[in-house]
This record gives sequence, structure tokens and C-alpha cells, in this order.
Amino acid sequence: MQWDLTGDAAVISPPPRASIDLGTGTLALPLSSAELEVPHYLNAHYWWAYIHPTAVQLFERQWLINLILWGNYARLRDAVMAEMGDPLPGRTLQVACAYGDLTTRLSARVADGGLMDIVDVLPIQLSNQYRERTLSELCRVVKPGGKIIVVDYDLPRWWHPLRYIWRPLLAKLEPFALDLWRDEIAKWLPCGSIRVRKEPFFGGLYQKVVITRRA
Repeated sequence: MQWDLTGDAAVISPPPRASIDLGTGTLALPLSSAELEVPHYLNAHYWWAYIHPTAVQLFERQWLINLILWGNYARLRDAVMAEMGDPLPGRTLQVACAYGDLTTRLSARVADGGLMDIVDVLPIQLSNQYRERTLSELCRVVKPGGKIIVVDYDLPRWWHPLRYIWRPLLAKLEPFALDLWRDEIAKWLPCGSIRVRKEPFFGGLYQKVVITRRA
């Protein structure tokens, strides 16, 4: 799951944080004891994908991530890139550093003098019990006119051939994804001066939601 915020915004919270200095090409990764505390839901449900010692070596392959997403990774990644534009001025904040090459492609677009910050909770991934707090904080820190771009699962159309085999797989491997079959992402958004635009992908199997803070 990849959540991105663009604009002159501060980093959401204290470490964990990774700051990429595009001028020097260095990556600063301050560590704290909080980073070593893995949330329970990750241990319980996503150990196989993120916590097992061989998980990164296994899943950090572009072709495999594309296969897991039914060949849609590049399409979803490029939709985010197009939404954010080129170059990226000021500061860009990526929340959750998921597998795939989105992070490297975004960092290549940061303008001279710009900064890209990355935060993560495993430090890996944010999910269900963190959604409302995370979206509230993103809406708070994004500058007026700034955008929050969310790419996630969605409820497939009734006619989608994968709908009926996808549900039991998600229930086993991505249980929190089924929340997005029942509710729109807007449910977790705080009330306020925001505008929401949604675009479905691959017959509704995935979605891109753009949340804009009104100026």
C-alpha cells in the first residue's frame, strides 16, 4: 500500500524517518527504539511479506510485484507520478515505503534544493487501525492546494472475473484490504475543507484517490 503527500509539509512525526538529500545523494536514517517495536497487526498478518528475514530478498523484485498486482504495478505507479507532476518542488513526503520502484522514481524527480522524506511503521507499512490517524495528520500538514495521493485496493465490479477468487486470497493474506470493499477511503478522512477525487483501475480492483486541501 503506497500513500503519498506532496507539498511544503513537515514530516508527520519523530523518527522513524529517512531523508534523502538530493544534493549530496545521501540517505539519513535516524534510528530509535520506537522503530524496533513492530506493530502487532504486522506480526500477526504480514510477517510473511515484511518481517521474515528473507521477505525483502524475495519480494523486492519488480517483476514479482507486478505479477502480484495482476500486471498493474506500472500503471498504478505511473498514475501517481502523473498526478504529482515533474519536477517536484519543495518537500515531498512518502508514507510507507512499499515494494517496487515508486520511491526511486519519485526521488529522481525532486527539483534542485528539494527534499523527499519517507516515513514507515515497521518501519514498513501503515494499515487499518492507523488509517484514520494517518489521513487526519496528512490533511493537517499538507499545505493549502497540496495533494494527498492514495493508491490501494477497491471493490471490484460485480462482473470482474477475479472478484470471487480475490476475496478469499485477501482474507488470508491482506485482511485489512477488505475494509476497502465495504467503505470508501473518504470514511477515514476528517471533516474539513478538502476535495476528493477517485479513479478506479483494472475493473475496480484498485483505486487512486486524490485528496486536495482547498486553498
